[in-house]
Amino acid sequence: MKEEQVILVNEKDEPIGLMNKLEAHEKAQLHRAFSVFVLNDKNEVMLQQRAHHKYHSPLLWTNTCCSHQRAGESNIEAGKRRLFEEMGFKTELKELFHFIYKAPFDNGLTEHELDHVMIGYSNEVPSINKEEVEDWKWMKIEAIKEDMIQNPNEYTVWFKIIFDEFYHYLEEHKI
Repeated sequence: MKEEQVILVNEKDEPIGLMNKLEAHEKAQLHRAFSVFVLNDKNEVMLQQRAHHKYHSPLLWTNTCCSHQRAGESNIEAGKRRLFEEMGFKTELKELFHFIYKAPFDNGLTEHELDHVMIGYSNEVPSINKEEVEDWKWMKIEAIKEDMIQNPNEYTVWFKIIFDEFYHYLEEHKI
């Protein structure tokens, strides 16, 4: 199977090339990514627990789904594709904002991403892909914030960064 490639970008989100995903994480190269937050009608966020066999951050809780855009794929198309691949359902997505972050992992890899944060709404029960997702749950936004303070080691490094940005965005905007 061919290794997935990521889109290398500059700080203006302009593509500058492609690189194998693992190599980009080994070399901490800035690349395009996305994070999806799905909320239900109770204003709860669908969280996923990463599968136990993932090569980094296994069994940690994170946002509904996240991944990398493919060459020629829009941010929204990528988000919808990955949401269906990981969580087994479809919904409309809206891009809220993007930002750059850098987060090293314990295994020597580093996320250095220009992350496009998207939101969608659904009350569906997901049909999770066990290759990617161990479990899922709904959580109130304030409960997530509190639980990350109480149990920071139960969440992915990037989710702690992205959730903070998402939380402040929600405070400043009515969506």
